[in-house]
Amino acid sequence: KMTCPTRRDPESSLRNPHVPPVFLLVGVPGLETVQHWIAVPLCSMYILAVLGNCLVLFVIRTEPKRHLHRPMYYFLSMLAATDLGLALSTLPTVLNVLWFSAREISISACLIQMTFIHGFSYMESSVLLAMAFDRYVAICNPLRYTSILTSSRIARAGVAIVSRSIFVLVPLICLFTQLPFCRSRVLSYSYCLHQDVIRLACADTTFNSLYGFTLSLFIMVLDPLLIVLSYIKIIKMVLSITSKEEHPKTLSTCVSHICAVLIFYVPMVGWAIIRRFGENTAPVIHVLMVNLYLFVPPVLNPIIYSMKTKEIREGILKIFRQKKF
Repeated sequence: KMTCPTRRDPESSLRNPHVPPVFLLVGVPGLETVQHWIAVPLCSMYILAVLGNCLVLFVIRTEPKRHLHRPMYYFLSMLAATDLGLALSTLPTVLNVLWFSAREISISACLIQMTFIHGFSYMESSVLLAMAFDRYVAICNPLRYTSILTSSRIARAGVAIVSRSIFVLVPLICLFTQLPFCRSRVLSYSYCLHQDVIRLACADTTFNSLYGFTLSLFIMVLDPLLIVLSYIKIIKMVLSITSKEEHPKTLSTCVSHICAVLIFYVPMVGWAIIRRFGENTAPVIHVLMVNLYLFVPPVLNPIIYSMKTKEIREGILKIFRQKKF
């Protein structure tokens, strides 16, 4: 007797431990009826992030002028590449959920996305720390700037940044793969985040939560603290060796980096505080804060560096002039 195939019940994957679970992503809570319109500005942000960071990378890579082949611009290339990766990590699921209401995601796809999102976030924090050291050397020891930050040392710094992210993520991934899922399968966002997924596990996740919390503190406390210490030394050096008229000019080289630090860490810390202490906060506020943390840096960083860095701005204008003619 032939029987018609029935559609797979997603809930069965949570009841049966032998079937990989399927999670449901969420758009904007309370605004489901208009979320396809919300996708329009988000799509615009993705376009700006991808084009902006690609332009910065292209200008630094192809510009023949030697002043773009300096440590500062190598670190800027790392920042642009990290921002590009962070934007592309969330792009597929966000647009699928908001435009096509495609909410299902398998545990394997969820794990991959979660790895990329957290990995690029950790790398961005490391790059910002490396850029703070670059500014410290450039201002406090300018005569030895190129001899300290040689190409080989910058390359080793890049390898260390990637290795650091891999080192902290491997235990997180191993712990996650051991978790069984048998509770509600509805996530809180349009993408997979470790803090959000482990709450659905039907096992003791104390160690997973403690490890994730420790990593968050590591990124939100240690790296910003080292960046602040670098700028304290920079300010002390500037005040001691330059006149009052030269203070703004000397510190102006740090403005872009300070803006990049603020737009990355302020939303991250704000989201962490709301997630930790804002149980009664509206879900849309949680979504707004995490979106600011993940979307704003990739969009604003290339704009800030293009406006505040003469060489990058001239390189981009040169590209558009060539296209025009």
